[in-house]
Amino acid sequence: MNNTLVKGLAIIELLAHSGRTLGLTEIASALDLGKSNVHRLLQALAETRFIIRDERSGRYGASIKLWELGSAVLSKLDLRMYAEQVMEKLLASTQETVHLSVLDGDEVVYVHKLDSPNPVRAYSQIGGRAKAHCVATGKAMLAFQSPAMLERISHQLLARTSKSVTDPQQFLQEMARVRTQGYAVNKGEWNENVCGIASPVTDASGQVIAALGLSGPRERFKAAQIKIFAPLIVEAAANVSHQLGAWSTLQDQR
Repeated sequence: MNNTLVKGLAIIELLAHSGRTLGLTEIASALDLGKSNVHRLLQALAETRFIIRDERSGRYGASIKLWELGSAVLSKLDLRMYAEQVMEKLLASTQETVHLSVLDGDEVVYVHKLDSPNPVRAYSQIGGRAKAHCVATGKAMLAFQSPAMLERISHQLLARTSKSVTDPQQFLQEMARVRTQGYAVNKGEWNENVCGIASPVTDASGQVIAALGLSGPRERFKAAQIKIFAPLIVEAAANVSHQLGAWSTLQDQR
């Protein structure tokens, strides 16, 4: 394997996952590489626009080109195709509406759903949006974002219902709890009469790219029922992740 290529990719990955720009010394230390070697690699990566250099501070960060490449890949990766069978099994075992969502800034976008057969159920539409901090799928994805992003969002929380979490410290504590237990709960924070539970879906690199969730009327999502749903939704999300090549768990991120 080409060592130069491997080192260059390691730098890209480090900067992509960092919540801030990094200096030459920090990068070299983090990757246990010589500063002169790292400097040459940084120059090459900057010239090819995979990273950017802040001229004032001399520090480096990931460029928009990585987002462009990722978007090109995601456009060809039909999450629904991988999730469909798992969602059908989850619907059959719970009889509740199943959602597949992705994160877009501070909002979730519902990319697929299977409706509950019950006459009283949670209503939503594919392509619909909701504030991420108010719904279970959103919280399941937010919990694994960078500390910097969570800190920013924690000071921009708006109430949708009386149940919505708007206190920054309470929000950050909930995010830590989601990372630990592997699932998030919505207790009527978007619609007071609708509750939900969701777990994150990861890709082959272990990055959270979506969330699988259940939602339904408050009376069918009492604490005892949520305890029954929790292992089912975690297992279902893990199954979708495995199909996407994520053979490891989220344990390292918790």
